[in-house]
Amino acid sequence: MDLVEHIPVTIKEWIIFNVVIILLLAIDLFRFYRNPHIVSMKEAMWMSIGWITLAFIFNGWIYFQFGPLPALNFFTGYLIEESLSVDNLFVFLLIFAHFKVPDDSKHEVLFYGILGAIVMRALLIWGGIVLVKKFSWIFTVFGIFLIITGIRLMFKNEETKIEQGFFYRFLSRYIPLSPNYQGNAFIVKKDSQWFATPLLIVLILIEFTDLIFALDSVPAILGITTDPFIVYTSNIFAILGLRSLFFVLEGFMRRFYLLHYALAFILVFIGFKMLIIPWFHISTTIALGVIVLALSVAFIGSNLFPKKD
Repeated sequence: MDLVEHIPVTIKEWIIFNVVIILLLAIDLFRFYRNPHIVSMKEAMWMSIGWITLAFIFNGWIYFQFGPLPALNFFTGYLIEESLSVDNLFVFLLIFAHFKVPDDSKHEVLFYGILGAIVMRALLIWGGIVLVKKFSWIFTVFGIFLIITGIRLMFKNEETKIEQGFFYRFLSRYIPLSPNYQGNAFIVKKDSQWFATPLLIVLILIEFTDLIFALDSVPAILGITTDPFIVYTSNIFAILGLRSLFFVLEGFMRRFYLLHYALAFILVFIGFKMLIIPWFHISTTIALGVIVLALSVAFIGSNLFPKKD
């Protein structure tokens, strides 16, 4: 069954969406630079509610403009991307804790990390949709990839050390490093030589981590819809809410220890959905129900059977 769908979106609507997103990010950056501060739990919660509300408003616009199916596809894609992003936050937390990033620097690192993530997601989405259009068998490749990724996630080692990663060892070897933080500076000049501060290493690791997770999440949403506008906008809204969600969940993430099992199941399910496309199409409504059920079971199970330290 052909899943390549297109809603009649004009170039004007593409431009308006991106301009609005850039303006919102610019306002947020200006607000932070005007009043640098540590993001509190209360502020992060209001920021998260704000981004989620914007996503729902946009989802409503899609519903009234293009109909219920595109709106359902957007909501399902947004839920998938937001859920997978939560697992991404575990790695962010590990990186911040390892490098002892000052609280007042976390916002800036995450902000620039999001800008890079938007560019990478746009390129990956464009590449994925082009492949789907040209090669119908790419769904099988994506499906197998998601199933393997889900199985690996289910048995992942949560105690992996950052120093053991090839990317970290490569950066440490080839980039001159300054041992201390210099405010929010990413590079500093000492004795006519430029050095990278630990903050730059953190930013690079954040970008690299998001790229790795994007390789999972983009094929996952392509299993729901391949409409470029739906895939792109749902990704962007999920990414924009990631920064504030980090501060909300920073103190609670370890409590929901069953989450990665639910995410693993979701990846395997979407992979299986893509594999059987030539013979049977699982509707978006059923897929959404399965995703919500998996996340609910993980959330309730983590609370009913809390993990002992």
